[in-house]
Amino acid sequence: MQPDYSFETRARAQGYSRIAGIDEVGRGPLAGPVTAAAVVLDPERIPEGLNDSKKLSHKKREALYSQIMEVADVSIAHASVEEIEEHNILRASHIAMVRAVEGLKVPPDYCLIDGNMIPRGMTLRAETIIKGDARSVSISAASIMAKICRDYVMLSLAQQHPGYGWETNMGYGSKSHISALQKLGVTPHHRRLFKPVHNILWQE
Repeated sequence: MQPDYSFETRARAQGYSRIAGIDEVGRGPLAGPVTAAAVVLDPERIPEGLNDSKKLSHKKREALYSQIMEVADVSIAHASVEEIEEHNILRASHIAMVRAVEGLKVPPDYCLIDGNMIPRGMTLRAETIIKGDARSVSISAASIMAKICRDYVMLSLAQQHPGYGWETNMGYGSKSHISALQKLGVTPHHRRLFKPVHNILWQE
């Protein structure tokens, strides 16, 4: 299955003209923020090869990131570890999504959201699309932008906190990350309510 512009075409047929694709990345890691992107593509200049970011090589994602930046209205937003712990990871991911939409240069009039829930606080007309990052090019573009931007955040944090392997595991709970947690302890960027981190804190 390749993503296409059919969801956007249907929205345009209903009279909408600025259609944003929205996706988030980083719900599963033990460390770092959750990141969302909102992307409004120009239907005349859609980059070739858009797909769910998980299905693309790092090199291909990087190339598409540059192309999307050139031709689309893009907004990236985060919800912090503190916000993840204050609310919960689902709510925090929705907060990041709403922020991403609010950060677009020109407000969209319709949103295509990956998943099955419209975030609380989203005031625009919107529809949810399960596996949207593999079905809608606008959501595919958002998934690529969110992934690349969150990876950059984790690379920066890896330099500040060496030893956890964040430059390769991006904060996910790999064996080496869990082992480093046990040896080096918990940083301010770890999600303390996530079970592996919570267990280590509890043991201490």
